[in-house]
Amino acid sequence: MKITILTLFPDMFSGFLSESIIKRAIERRCVDIEIINFRKYSTLNNHQVDDTPYGGGAGMVLRLEPLVSAIRAVKTPDSRVILLTPAGKKYDQEKARLLSTCKHLILVCGHYEGFDERILHYVDEEISIGDYVLTGGEIPAMAISDSVIRLLDGVIKKESFENDSFYDGLLDYPQYTKPAVFEGHEVPQVLLSGDHQNVDKWREEAALLKTKERRKDLLE
Repeated sequence: MKITILTLFPDMFSGFLSESIIKRAIERRCVDIEIINFRKYSTLNNHQVDDTPYGGGAGMVLRLEPLVSAIRAVKTPDSRVILLTPAGKKYDQEKARLLSTCKHLILVCGHYEGFDERILHYVDEEISIGDYVLTGGEIPAMAISDSVIRLLDGVIKKESFENDSFYDGLLDYPQYTKPAVFEGHEVPQVLLSGDHQNVDKWREEAALLKTKERRKDLLE
């Protein structure tokens, strides 16, 4: 898989690309991540990428020309172009699974007061990571990339992400490690029994109960 991120702040991704699972995924060639500053596609003398909104109002709006030029420069027949915006459909684990089957994702990061609405003619879909506003699309781009990359073959063990929250529509079952007792708080005895069949049964029931208690909306 290849992921291309169009941004005005490429340095924000330096730590993201050089640590932990993402770094290993790149080294194993499970994914190729390309960070492009779309400012270089501006044809204006000062490389300006924004301008005042028609009709007036606060803030600046991203111009179409550099964004469309950047998209066209990297787009192939296998690309899926995603605009990161609060107006998009809310992101979830099922969407992460769908995106993990794509050959090339292009993630377009906004900034300032947002995009010229005509950008919608040049993208395949809009995605939001939640009902709140961020300074730009860089953090959503990292979140989406991370959630997709960990599902790719060779990145982590399949059984690891199959037990994740939301993978089967439920929250993950409770996890425990040593010590077995800490300040009077004990690990459930079934997990210490060595009976794997009972452990599996307990985990299924515990995941359902946890979901009912904390995220009942997932069951609805």
